[in-house]
Amino acid sequence: MNLLTQLSKYIFIFLMLLFALRDYTYLGRHDEDKKLKVLKSQVRLIFIMEILGYAIIFGNTLEVRVLLLLMGILLYNAVTLLCYRSFYPKCSMLLVNNMLMLLGVGFIMIARINFDQAWKQFLIAALGTAVALVIPVIIRKLRILPRLKWLYAVLGIVALMGVLALAAVSGGARLSISIGGISFQLSEIVKITMAFYVGSSLAQDTSLKNIIITTVVAIIHVGILVLSTDLGTALVFFVMYIAVLFVATRKPVYPLAGLGVGALGALLAYHLFAHVRKRVEAWRDPFQVYSTSGYQIAQGLFAIGAGGWFGTGLYLGKPNTIPVATKDFMFAALCEEFGIIFCICLLMVCMSLYILILNISILIRDRFYKLVALGLGTEYAFQVFLTVGGVTKLIPMTGITLPLVSYGGSSVISTICMLAIIEGMYILREDEGEEVVEKKRTRLRSGRRDR
Repeated sequence: MNLLTQLSKYIFIFLMLLFALRDYTYLGRHDEDKKLKVLKSQVRLIFIMEILGYAIIFGNTLEVRVLLLLMGILLYNAVTLLCYRSFYPKCSMLLVNNMLMLLGVGFIMIARINFDQAWKQFLIAALGTAVALVIPVIIRKLRILPRLKWLYAVLGIVALMGVLALAAVSGGARLSISIGGISFQLSEIVKITMAFYVGSSLAQDTSLKNIIITTVVAIIHVGILVLSTDLGTALVFFVMYIAVLFVATRKPVYPLAGLGVGALGALLAYHLFAHVRKRVEAWRDPFQVYSTSGYQIAQGLFAIGAGGWFGTGLYLGKPNTIPVATKDFMFAALCEEFGIIFCICLLMVCMSLYILILNISILIRDRFYKLVALGLGTEYAFQVFLTVGGVTKLIPMTGITLPLVSYGGSSVISTICMLAIIEGMYILREDEGEEVVEKKRTRLRSGRRDR
C-alpha cells in the first residue's frame, strides 16, 4: 500500500493536470467533434481519479462501506451526466464536468479525514443535484423572473434576520439554524437571491434614485450579516454588489467609492469585534499566538510545507491535526497529501469555471441574466480567493469554505443550484443564437421573394 500510495500521488497530479488542460483546450476550440472528444476524455479522468482515490482509502481501512460509497459516487456521476445530456441537449457539459471533478476531489479528501462526513456530503450533493435539474427549465421558461426584485429582497432579508435571531454562535459568528438535528446555513441561499435582486434592479433602471434604493437594500443585507458577525459572507456580498454596479453603470466612481467604504468597514470591524482582532493577529504572526488563535493557520502552513510540490501521498500526511480541515482548511489538507502542483491545477479548474460563467454573462443579450450571471460568478470566484488566501496567509481568515470541495451541506447545495442557474442561462444564450440565425434566414427568404 505504501508503494501504491507513493506512486498514486504522481498519478493524481497527472490526472488533474490533464483535466485542467482539457478545460482550456475546450475553450479554445470551435469544432464540435473535437469538443466532444475533450468532454469524453474529462469524464474518463473523473472516473479514474475517484476509483484510484477510493482504492487507496479501502486499502488503508479495509472497510466495505468505502466500496459502497465509491459505487454510489460513480452511479451519481453517470446519472448526472446522462440527465443533463438527455434533458438539456444545449447545456454546457464542460460546466457539469468541472462540477463533478471538484465534487470528486472533495469526496476523496473528506472520506480520508472523516468518512461519516463523506457519506453526508455525497447524499446532500445527490439531493442538491436532483433539485437543480429542474432549475434550467425554470430559468428558460419563467419570464416573470426579472420582475420579482422585491420578492428576492424580502426573501433574503427575512432569511438573514432568521439567522440573526435563531442561530447559535459558532466560531464567533451566527451561521446556521438547526432544525431536528439538521443545520441550514441560510446565507448560502441568500447569495443567490441577492444576485437576483441586484441583477433585477439594475437591469431595469440605473438612475441615481434607483442606485440609492438598491444600495440601501444591499447595505441591509450586509448589515444583518455584520450583526451576525458573519463577516466573510458579508464581504462576498459587498464585492459582488460593487462588481455588478460597475458593469451596470460603467462608472468607475462606484468601485472607487466601494473601495473606500470597504476599507472603513474593515477598520470598524477590527475595533468592534474581538474575533476579528484575533484573526488579524494570527494572520500577522501565527507562531507568536500559536497556542491560541494562531494554531489553525500555523498547522495549515505546516501541512502545506510538509506536502511540498508533490504531496506526501494519500494517508501518509496528518490532515487531522488541522482544526476543521474538511471545511475552512480543506485547501491545506489537499496541499499536504496531494501536493502544491495538484492544488494549482485544481485552482485552474476553478478559474476555468469562472471564465465559463463570465463568457456566458458577456454573450447573453438579456440584461437581467447578464448581471445575474456576473453576480453569481463574482461570488464564486471571490469565495475561492478568500478560502485559498486565508489558508496561505495572504489575507486574514474569513471562515469561508472552498465551494464544492469543502464539507458543508448548505454550501454544496447552493453552489450546485448556482451552476444549474448558469446552465439555464447558457441554454437561453443558445436559444438567442438560434433566433438570430432564424431571423437572418427569414430576411434572406423575403429578399429572394421580392426579387
